[in-house]
Amino acid sequence: MAHQDALSQEARNAFPGDLHPAWIRACRRLAGAGYGEAVAKAYVRSSPRLALLVSPQAAVDLAGTVSGVAIRAGRVAAELLPQQAVSVAVMLGEDGFLRWLRLVEDVGLKASESLAHLLEQTPQLLTQIGLEGLQTWTRIGIRMAEGDKQRRLRFFRLEDPSAVRWLQRASGQTGFTDMESRLRPFLTALWGDSPPLRETPANAPEQARRRAGFDGGIVRLPSSFPGFQARDAEHLYRAAAAHIAAHLRFTRDRFPVGGLRPAQVALVSLIEDARVEQLAMLELPGLARLFLPLHSAQPSSAVTAPALFARLSRALADPSYADPNPWIAKARKAFAGEELHDQQLSRRIGNLLGNDLGQMRVQFDPKNYVVQPPYRDDNLALWDFGDDDSQAQDAEQVLSSARIRREENDEHPGRTEQENKPDGEAGRVELQPALMEGVPVARYGEFDYVTGREQPDWVSVKEYPAQAASAAQVARLRDDRTDLANRVTALIRSAKVSRAERLRRQSEGEFLDIDACIDAAIARRIGEPPSPRIHGRYERRSRDLSVLLLLDVSQSTSDLVGNRRHTVLDVERQAAALLSQAMSGLDDPFAIAAFCSDRREDVRYFRIKDFAQPYDGLVEARLAGLQSGFSTRLGAAVRHAGADLAKQRSYRRLLLVVSDGEPSDIDTEDRRYLVEDARRAVQGLSRLGVNTFCVGLDSTPEGSLERIFGQRNAINIATVERLTEMLPKLYLTLGK
Repeated sequence: MAHQDALSQEARNAFPGDLHPAWIRACRRLAGAGYGEAVAKAYVRSSPRLALLVSPQAAVDLAGTVSGVAIRAGRVAAELLPQQAVSVAVMLGEDGFLRWLRLVEDVGLKASESLAHLLEQTPQLLTQIGLEGLQTWTRIGIRMAEGDKQRRLRFFRLEDPSAVRWLQRASGQTGFTDMESRLRPFLTALWGDSPPLRETPANAPEQARRRAGFDGGIVRLPSSFPGFQARDAEHLYRAAAAHIAAHLRFTRDRFPVGGLRPAQVALVSLIEDARVEQLAMLELPGLARLFLPLHSAQPSSAVTAPALFARLSRALADPSYADPNPWIAKARKAFAGEELHDQQLSRRIGNLLGNDLGQMRVQFDPKNYVVQPPYRDDNLALWDFGDDDSQAQDAEQVLSSARIRREENDEHPGRTEQENKPDGEAGRVELQPALMEGVPVARYGEFDYVTGREQPDWVSVKEYPAQAASAAQVARLRDDRTDLANRVTALIRSAKVSRAERLRRQSEGEFLDIDACIDAAIARRIGEPPSPRIHGRYERRSRDLSVLLLLDVSQSTSDLVGNRRHTVLDVERQAAALLSQAMSGLDDPFAIAAFCSDRREDVRYFRIKDFAQPYDGLVEARLAGLQSGFSTRLGAAVRHAGADLAKQRSYRRLLLVVSDGEPSDIDTEDRRYLVEDARRAVQGLSRLGVNTFCVGLDSTPEGSLERIFGQRNAINIATVERLTEMLPKLYLTLGK
């Protein structure tokens, strides 16, 4: 019984004085709470050691946390907690242990269903990314799931590719995402061919996820090679890609499985691997430096099928390797006597060696067989299983536990892995938009201010067709303020935004023109009257500015502004019409776009006018067709508009955002989160040389626009009349 263990001398030593009765009471509470005997026993066994590692009081207090976890996350998590607490205390010490315990309590509150999986993997995760990394990773997992328990479970079970990628980045490992762009030119350099590369789907069977493969000319590579450091992993990826490229070049036909036994299937595959590598190394001898270091098998007394197969792989690849085993020597001799371009040699030698293996009474277990070395593929594409897969079930299990030709994504049924996609877009999930829906055009990262990290490829921007309405509405708004339109045009016309030109031989200026001074001195020496134009100055004499006007059309823009006659969106239309008319009259390149959002997977972007398009009735019709709706995920819209603007080759590039308030979206409860992300997006554009300025329409003084754009680059106005106050300030900033 648990309480009997509590009376042990070890416990008395761990909990001195008054803490021993307190610990006894804690044990009895857990034993009598109905959580199950295993939970109480786990606490009783682990807490004395924890008391020695951390402190007796912390060990007593752990009982309360165990009880809370049992209630929220269940008995399995509650039983795991005391056991893992000892491991964490050994790894992190007292301070780290207490921080980890707060993390456990937090996950128990926010993602109770996932706590057991987190606890199971805690020592491994701490070794991989440390405590701070673990805190960040759990926060990202909870935020990504957006309240969906199944998504949280996939994340904490490491079945979600983004969970694995984040761990790889945090731990410095190299994965498929890091290697994809490097492998493409590498494969092209080998034989002038660049087959499409795909990451093994996350929902593929585990055996397939860890092994490279190919099918129909498409190369499939695992998302990572667990346990390999960055440099070794890169070597492994290159070797795997080169090995499959050798198959694609030298393996012409599939082998029929027929009545082959599993051991023969494995051996034929092994011989074929060796054959294509030998042919590859004959054409490209440098590949030996890629393949051979990964063969680490050594002669030993163990006569098991996996050991013999690994030694045989090395013997056929490495001529300097010596192995005394007669079976391997026989295979080596048979392989050396064959014509390598004859693919059937693999079948002949494999059959022969398989029969010998049977006579040697060496058992072969297909369930536990793993192809060695790890860069070699699963050989699934080498075999023709015929129409009746049941006859080849064991053989197929040798190669891989599943065929991967098309994997449906359970989470997003609309997403499908396209294996025959053009190479330029290889390795990405293609979104199949339904009719009348937006077209996904880009994915952007999003900054999490709490973790201080950017979650890559987090937000999807979709471009929707701009709906047209009667242009008369916009024309009427513009014509109502003809006087204001003229003043805005005059203000913009007077602003000179360009590179300052150096004007020489001026009668007055900012500096002396040395050439003019020399000419004046020469004129004086020879008795001629010198020219007084010996000065120079800098002057902006032209305009060199591109502007993108980005309009917020979220639901809040349907509110009425101060005069109660127009909505915020009406004011935006009027401001856009006035500015557009002025800029088009001056031939300034400018574009107009609008945005709103419906969660992170649907940031809606509407192109009202592109830079090369004239400002005409169609543009005004599109402005008139704008409707308020959804939310304001400002950061992604700013990034997308900024990417468009950054392509302009103007001296100054201005992103002018017109919004009525601060960023928000329904999948984000933390109001500061999107504010900080938008601020990060603006800072990113600044580094690209893109100026950003925000006009807040009827926004509250305590809003966050100044936080996002900076105090000098944000201004609040309630009516378009104040545009005339805003523009001089804006152009003064740009002219600096």
